[in-house]
Amino acid sequence: MNEGLSSAWAPREPLPESLEVDTKPQDMSAAKGGLVIFTANSHPSSRELGKRIAERLGVELGKVQVYQEANRETRVQIEESVRSKDVFIIQTVSKDVNTTIMELLIMVYACRTSCARNIIGVIPYFPYSKQCKMRKRGSIVSKLLASMMCKAGLTHLITMDLHQKEIQGFFNIPVDNLRASPFLLQYIQEEIPDYRNAVIVAKSPASAKRAQSFAERLRLGIAVIHGEAQDAESDLVDGRHSPPTVKNIGAIHPSLEIPLLIPKEKPPITVVGDVGGRIAIIVDDIIDDVDSFLAAAETLKERGAYKIFVMATHGILSSDAPHLIEESAIDEVVVTNTIPHEIQKLQCPKIKTVDISMILSEAIRRIHNGESMSYLFRNIGMDD
Repeated sequence: MNEGLSSAWAPREPLPESLEVDTKPQDMSAAKGGLVIFTANSHPSSRELGKRIAERLGVELGKVQVYQEANRETRVQIEESVRSKDVFIIQTVSKDVNTTIMELLIMVYACRTSCARNIIGVIPYFPYSKQCKMRKRGSIVSKLLASMMCKAGLTHLITMDLHQKEIQGFFNIPVDNLRASPFLLQYIQEEIPDYRNAVIVAKSPASAKRAQSFAERLRLGIAVIHGEAQDAESDLVDGRHSPPTVKNIGAIHPSLEIPLLIPKEKPPITVVGDVGGRIAIIVDDIIDDVDSFLAAAETLKERGAYKIFVMATHGILSSDAPHLIEESAIDEVVVTNTIPHEIQKLQCPKIKTVDISMILSEAIRRIHNGESMSYLFRNIGMDD
C-alpha cells in the first residue's frame, strides 16, 4: 500500500495549549481584495501540503506552470491575474534544494512584476538554515538567501521552527516563525501508550532547551546525553587555529605574546538523568544525518530504556537514513509534513507523519484578514 502524506496523522480538535483554529472552509477570495495560493514546487508529491491548506481555506490553488527547460533553466508562467491581490506561495523543499529555491525566487519576482499587492512566502522548512553561522572561511548562506528573497519581492515570510531563531534578523520583512510543538506534544499524549512513564531526552547539551520545554509541558523528567560530538563551534571549524600557533619571538613583542588555550578533550559518553525502565523520547528540530540519533539510541538502550522515539519537526532523512533507522534500536521516528518524505516512509515503516497544515492555513487566513498573529504563539516562551 502506498502510504504518502495522505496518511499523515491529523490532530484532533481542539489543539493543546489553546491553539484552537477554525478548520471549516471559508470563502477567502471575497475578503480584502482577494487571495491567491500558489505552490511553487514542480514536483507532484510536494504539492500535497498546498492542497491541504487550500482545502482548509475553501479556495482553489492558483493556476501556474513551473517546469524545467531542456538546459535545466526554471520557467514560471502565471496563468491568472494577481493584480492587487494577496499572493501566498507555498514552497516545500524537495531533494533538489537549489532548483526549489530558484522556483520560489522566479515565482515571487513574476508576481511582483504582475502588480500583486502582497507576496507572502510560506516556507515551512527554510533551506540552508544550518549554514547560519560563520564557519572558517565560508559564508553565512542563510543570510544570502534571505537577501535574495527580499530582493525578489517577498513582503512577508511564514516558516516553522527555524534552526536558529536569529535567522529572522537576516530579513528586512516580517517573519512569523511558527511552532510545531503543539502537534508533536499531542501526538505523544495520544499515540504513545504509557507516555507518563517516559523521559524527554536531549541527544546533546545544545538541544537541552527544546527538551526542557517538552518535559515541562508534559510534566515529565528530562535526560541529557553528554560526551558525543558536539554541534558547537570548535577551533578547527571557525578558524581560531589560524594563523598557525607557532611561537615566533621575532614576529611579535614578548609582552604581547598571546596565551594558548588548553585543547579540548571529548569526555566519555554519559547520560545525565535516569532512563532505566522508561520510554525515551528524543526531541530535536531537524533529523537528516541520523548517525547522532542512532548513537544516542544505542546509549539509551544500554542505560535501560525499553522504547525509543524520535520527534523532530523537519524530516529531511537524506541518503540511506531510512535503512539505518529501520535497522536501529529506534522504535519510531515522528516528523511533520514540512518536507515531503513519501519515499522514505516506503523504505522505513517506522517513520510517521504529523500534519501541520492546520496552523499554516490559520496563519494565512489571519494575515489575509489583517488579524493578530499572537494567538498562534500563546504559551510559547522565548526559549521554545
